[in-house]
Amino acid sequence: MPEKPLQLQGLFYFQLLHLQPMARYFLEVMYDGTAFHGSQIQGEQVTVQLEINKTLNTLLKTSVESFGASRTDEGVHAFCNFYHFDTEQALKDTFLYNMNSILPHTLAIKNIYIANDPNANARFDATSRKYRYRIYGKKDPFLYNRAYYFPFKIDRGMLNQTAAIIKEYTAFESFSKRNTQTKTFNCTIHQSYWEEGGKELHYMVEANRFLRGMVRGLVGTQLQVARGKMTVAQFRLVMEGKDNTEADFSVPGHGLYLEEIKYPVGALSLFQSILAK
Repeated sequence: MPEKPLQLQGLFYFQLLHLQPMARYFLEVMYDGTAFHGSQIQGEQVTVQLEINKTLNTLLKTSVESFGASRTDEGVHAFCNFYHFDTEQALKDTFLYNMNSILPHTLAIKNIYIANDPNANARFDATSRKYRYRIYGKKDPFLYNRAYYFPFKIDRGMLNQTAAIIKEYTAFESFSKRNTQTKTFNCTIHQSYWEEGGKELHYMVEANRFLRGMVRGLVGTQLQVARGKMTVAQFRLVMEGKDNTEADFSVPGHGLYLEEIKYPVGALSLFQSILAK
């Protein structure tokens, strides 16, 4: 059998040296939601996932597909979201820097992790997600597209009541937008409260999972109570009614931030730390 040409032999051994068993990596990302048509890929529209895939393909010189932990709508920001991808290539210690050099200025990789279980899933293995919704009452051009301008008198006591009520429920069909593929509307709420944020007022909510549009629906409907447009008793009826036409989803996406996603302890190892060993 004739030997391979030396040039092909060299290419073969070069590829062997740069391959490893298939590994699953998690990218921790942050982004300005006003620059994207949402996080999830939608054809050729500019989305977070599309930009990540394009950058991975460029650096790894092969087709790579990422999978996101949480879908955010157009305008919604993220201090923390995760995407996982698989590769047999050994990543260089400059991989994070190189990704950030290519990605648009509105999207950045904060950290790279390697999954200790190669079947770990960014979406399904997350144990909780935390969101923050920011509102402000006095016009401020530096908060434009960063928080929701809401120049109306609101009753903080009513907001505290509604936030506490939300924790009593597990069924949130009333706060899910239509055309969703979810199989269940049940969510476990870990935290639900309002807090001062300087000149702003923030709604904080953490749960094991969220439905499409759920946080904005919760915020908008609570604000209806705080303005006297709805009673606390009516708010409970909305919670229990399983009719999303009774909830208020009108608050804009740019006031919403995906702030934190948690995974089981030991599920991920910081990639840079592995390289340092």
